[in-house]
Amino acid sequence: MEKQGCFIGTAGWGIPTRYKQDFPHPGSHLERYSRRFPIVEIDTSFYKPHRRETYERWARSVPEHFRFAAKTPRTMTHENRLVGCEAFADAFLQQVSGLGKKLSVLLVQLPPSLPFEPDVADGFFDMLSMRTKVRLACEPRHPSWFEVEAEALLASRRIARVAADPAPVPAAAVPGGWAGLAYFRWHGMPRVYYSDYDAEALGRIARQVQAAAASGSEAWGIFDNTASGHALGNALSVDAVIPRTSSF
Repeated sequence: MEKQGCFIGTAGWGIPTRYKQDFPHPGSHLERYSRRFPIVEIDTSFYKPHRRETYERWARSVPEHFRFAAKTPRTMTHENRLVGCEAFADAFLQQVSGLGKKLSVLLVQLPPSLPFEPDVADGFFDMLSMRTKVRLACEPRHPSWFEVEAEALLASRRIARVAADPAPVPAAAVPGGWAGLAYFRWHGMPRVYYSDYDAEALGRIARQVQAAAASGSEAWGIFDNTASGHALGNALSVDAVIPRTSSF
């Protein structure tokens, strides 16, 4: 049985040596990870394409209830800055469709330098929604994305706005956009990607995720402080204190 409305995981499924006893053999890292957690975020798809057959293999190696989020390529968000992305989207979606029904969320992370421009955002999300029915979560980092107009655009298109830690502006600390999905990404504080979260911070994180689920959202929490291997331990700690009730 999984958590009612609360799903905890990490960016990637690497298992540092100090946690190997929590993820017993046999199996690949992904197979072992998927016995403990219900979700994972594929971060490598941001940097490079994977063959459809690779995604198919990953889907076969996890239980039926397991779900993936996949990060959209930086060619769309950082290089082309949401403009003229049709060919990139077609290639990416063809590849990631190898996950089948186990693909649950596409994460669109925007560069801090990219401001909210209504026409550009509208065109990009129009283009993407015409090509896929997979739920979208957007992690903007420019302050203009946290104003009323941007929030309304995301909500009207059923796009969840990520709650990020550290938050680039105060509003970024809580989920926004479409309320059906609350998507949290914890990058580590004070050193992004490296810092461990202490017990007090992990307690606060657990309460925040449970509050989002209690409000009716499906809550996803991803630890992205992977550079020194802390993400997995933090995820295990939070997962352990969220009551188990039902699955997806």
